[in-house]
Amino acid sequence: MGVYETILKRRTIRRFRPDPVPPELLEKLAEAGRLAPSGGNLQPCEFIIVDQPDRVAELFPALRWAAYVAPAGNPPEGHRPTAYVVVLVNQSIKREGPVDSAAAVMSMILTAQEAGVSSCWLGSIEREKLAEMLGIPGNYHIDSVLALGYPDQKSCVEEYRDSVKYWLDDRGDFHVPKRGLKEILHRNAFGRR
Repeated sequence: MGVYETILKRRTIRRFRPDPVPPELLEKLAEAGRLAPSGGNLQPCEFIIVDQPDRVAELFPALRWAAYVAPAGNPPEGHRPTAYVVVLVNQSIKREGPVDSAAAVMSMILTAQEAGVSSCWLGSIEREKLAEMLGIPGNYHIDSVLALGYPDQKSCVEEYRDSVKYWLDDRGDFHVPKRGLKEILHRNAFGRR
């Protein structure tokens, strides 16, 4: 599968099978994140892989899921992620790193997708709680958490119609409105289609 096909196939998933993600694949994801572009090549991003079942369960309550459809969109017991990658920005290297971390996370998401592992990129997280649980020093900012596992639901792209709010159908599958290409693409100047 090529990169573009992987991008087309990638969807955010919030229900997972209980199968663990192999440790080698988790390290491969961190390697993909490490090699992502970085402003000034400062490389402020670092990663914590959490894959021990007891630690994975401990992190779950500090994460917020699917705000538009909560609590129905939250992964139920038995369908939760089997691993997380906590994305950190070392503020001793760079005070802010949202562009760096976004590039790293997208590289990890696409690498996971190519391997058949789905993800949910979480920014609504209890940072202080996570820092305490994982022993993260004060000079690190927790940017986000990438939840990982083998998919146990579907997520479909829908035509945008007046709202960006996604919804769940009767089977528990997500439907996600996306703006059309003709709506967002400009050629050579703004407003030229």
